[in-house]
Amino acid sequence: MAGIYIHIPFCKQACHYCDFHFSTQMGKKEVMVNALFKEIALRKNEFRGEVVETIYFGGGTPSVLDTVEIERLITSVYDNYQVIDNPEITLEANPDDLSEEKINQLAESPINRLSIGVQSFFEEDLKLMNRAHNVQEAENCILKAKKYFQNISIDLIYGMPNMTNKRWEQNIQKAISFQIPHISSYALTVEPKTALANFVKKGLVKPVEDEVAQAHFTVLNDTLTNAGYSCYEISNFGKPGYFSKNNSAYWQQKKYIGIGPSAHSFDGIRRGWNINNNPKYLKAIENSELPMEVEVLSKTDKYNEYVMTGLRTIWGVSLSKIATAYGNKYKDYLLQQAAKYIEQHLLYIDNDTLRATKKGKFLADGIASDLFMLNLK
Repeated sequence: MAGIYIHIPFCKQACHYCDFHFSTQMGKKEVMVNALFKEIALRKNEFRGEVVETIYFGGGTPSVLDTVEIERLITSVYDNYQVIDNPEITLEANPDDLSEEKINQLAESPINRLSIGVQSFFEEDLKLMNRAHNVQEAENCILKAKKYFQNISIDLIYGMPNMTNKRWEQNIQKAISFQIPHISSYALTVEPKTALANFVKKGLVKPVEDEVAQAHFTVLNDTLTNAGYSCYEISNFGKPGYFSKNNSAYWQQKKYIGIGPSAHSFDGIRRGWNINNNPKYLKAIENSELPMEVEVLSKTDKYNEYVMTGLRTIWGVSLSKIATAYGNKYKDYLLQQAAKYIEQHLLYIDNDTLRATKKGKFLADGIASDLFMLNLK
């Protein structure tokens, strides 16, 4: 099974924290859609024998596309790839784009899952982030979406400046009150060359503190777990039957093709990434060229990626898989490096699988980097 990711590189306005690839210039939207359509066809031979089970529209803001454009791209995937019956087809959307008419049109299209970028239910947070919607629009959007879609996810951001644990819990409880089956939640990070980084540098905004973000993650994990959600990956919480198949595929190292500027791909052996420049991307596709750089993964690279992804999820890192796929030297090294974290109750071994404890989840990326293999061949 494999997935198709389609990157829509347009936004109405730039969020202060975002370093994803996008443009606020919508003049080339039609040209870009035509290029995406063409790239889908150009790459049809990359999935020999693979069946597509997920199609994911990310960005940017995919909801700036109209329904005709979205359906055209989905049709192109069906025309060029083998697709399972009833695949998960997700559209990322902003509340300000989702009128009831637009939601109704999407519900009548092949889209069967909405991921809504709420980020916060507090006006001051939305203003700091420079979101295009307000709290009322977010709440109304969710209520309208529930009339047409069963499979809905929303995004929330924690670690915001001046956000107390109490206010963060209120954010989470508000999300729970809508009875949404999936919630993705990320720590605010100050990325270089963003407006937020400039604000912090000038002293206009307090820098994000790791201790605050970790406390918020604990509140997030406890509150959602008590409400019946499973933390199947550090940033993703789902009710039974509502884990994102697209997200899960990434963490379980399934194959996927990334369509569009800046989109990444993985075929089990190589990772590729398209150029993150719209004009250069469009010119390459116009000439039927793929504007992609490729890295062939070594055994060590694959081991490191498996450890990184595994520790972030409920599936953990299978010790028998490490031994079988990479060799006993890798397994012995992993156990040796993990020993101190097991002693600190940040990791534990259960059923031949290395997992992060509740305390260790928030630190999983840092722990994983210490388990990476560097030079062993």
